[in-house]
Amino acid sequence: MRLALTGGATGIGAATAARLRSQGHEVVIFDIQQPDGDDRWIKLDLMDKGSIETALQAADGSFDGLCSVAGIPPRGDNAVPCLTVNTLATCAFIEGFIPKLNAGAAVVSVASRAGMAWQSNIDLLEYLLAQTPDSLAGWCDENQVDATRAYILSKQAVIYWHQRAVTSHIGNLRFVTISPSAVSTGILDDFVKAFGPMVAANLARVGRSGTPEEVARVMAFCLSPDASWINGVDVVTDGGMGAMAMMAERNGDKAG
Repeated sequence: MRLALTGGATGIGAATAARLRSQGHEVVIFDIQQPDGDDRWIKLDLMDKGSIETALQAADGSFDGLCSVAGIPPRGDNAVPCLTVNTLATCAFIEGFIPKLNAGAAVVSVASRAGMAWQSNIDLLEYLLAQTPDSLAGWCDENQVDATRAYILSKQAVIYWHQRAVTSHIGNLRFVTISPSAVSTGILDDFVKAFGPMVAANLARVGRSGTPEEVARVMAFCLSPDASWINGVDVVTDGGMGAMAMMAERNGDKAG
């Protein structure tokens, strides 16, 4: 298969690229930085509308799947960049890429277990998805959104956007999100700082963090024809953190 991958230079994206290559697929990587290896690289800066348009134009030919991994963590006061990169620009890139996808292709995107409560927030998510990068600062002020809440909302919105997209492309394309938790990448410390004791408690309960390769295997499967009946779902890949947190809360431990 010929597959497109955003965020393929580092972390989960790099592991996914390696997994797909090992299966014999052609991988075209879209990222702000050049990846290692021989995959074709098209520069993509999701904070730059012009870069998105240029990258879409450079993506010649058709593709059998799109894997969207590019994103940023909550960090300092980066609420607007977080919502821009993780939601508005990601969805804009996917929208622009859809005409390049062959029938039966899958769009598989990284969300997060932080977005698991998306169904209780749909009105706000619709409002968020109607924004533009220029209106986000005012939107964040209006809704009292700091960087950590922006990250949560950005991932909730990505999950919701993919579920909503199914209705327009049923029978032609598949849309799936993958929600990992506490994966050992270069940005894990950012999540520890943003979410505090919750991350530490989750890690303690399951005994370790996940690896990029473990998430990559799920990504590769969901892109494959073997996953043809998986559509419009969020696949949680958290090593049991969610289940352990639920039972801990039931037993009176509120940390998770």
